[in-house]
Amino acid sequence: MIANNGRLKIAIQKSGRLTEDSISLLRACGLEFEFQKQSLYSPCRNFDLDVLALRDDDIPEYVQDAVADLGIVGENIVREKRAQVEIVTKLGYGHCRLTISVPQRSTIRSVSQLNRKRIATTYPSTLKQFLRARRLKAEVIELSGSVELAPTLDVADAICDIVSTGTTSRVNGLRPLHVVLSSEAVLIANRQTLKKSAKKLLIERLAIRISGSLQARGKRYMMMNAPLTAVPRLKRIIPSLKSPTVVPLAEEGMVALHSVVAEDVFWDVMERLKKAGASDIIVVPIETIIT
Repeated sequence: MIANNGRLKIAIQKSGRLTEDSISLLRACGLEFEFQKQSLYSPCRNFDLDVLALRDDDIPEYVQDAVADLGIVGENIVREKRAQVEIVTKLGYGHCRLTISVPQRSTIRSVSQLNRKRIATTYPSTLKQFLRARRLKAEVIELSGSVELAPTLDVADAICDIVSTGTTSRVNGLRPLHVVLSSEAVLIANRQTLKKSAKKLLIERLAIRISGSLQARGKRYMMMNAPLTAVPRLKRIIPSLKSPTVVPLAEEGMVALHSVVAEDVFWDVMERLKKAGASDIIVVPIETIIT
């Protein structure tokens, strides 16, 4: 077991679909570290934190056993491992679905028709729990990889596997039947560390940074000038977190409006603001929002 000390330890996937987003999230929190997936430890220079590079399947157990205090991992892995950890927050990336799929030619059209059928999966625990809840007696065949080939090789009648875009399933002649679990990356914590450890304050400080970074994701800070008479119209257009800030300008009858706007609606909002009397519109990225 790795020796524990006063520094916080957070485990992330050393190589995989969550790795780059997890590193970006931590760096967006102002943490300075050099990530080396070949090295177990990546110490943070400006925070009492060590980043551990681990296999994603190992992260829930390492957090459960307090080898790591925190972890970033897919919720699907947490559920499959049935780890006794606390899910602190969902992180908004790494979206996927644990889906039961069948061959295009299959006569199976509903979950109830899986009774007495063979289902291949790399998620046996989650699948068995799903079947028990529906009182279905299917044969669960545990595979370590290439699950999508099982029906073609006549190893199984259906599969239960992770789907992100669905491309792999379509290429292998499969169609989705039922979503067992929707998943995304989550921040998990050791329950005892979270409640009564000396590291609790460090976790709270880091959680504030992560929350602020997530709040700012996909948002822009907008500033504009406008006649005072146009403010009521502009306020109805701006989809801000709260009422926009209105500041008088040196020019009589003119004001500056400051607000936060979601990136996905910005261009439409900007066009409407210009028509309503706004000018000199400036938009800048936001790194953190602390509410």
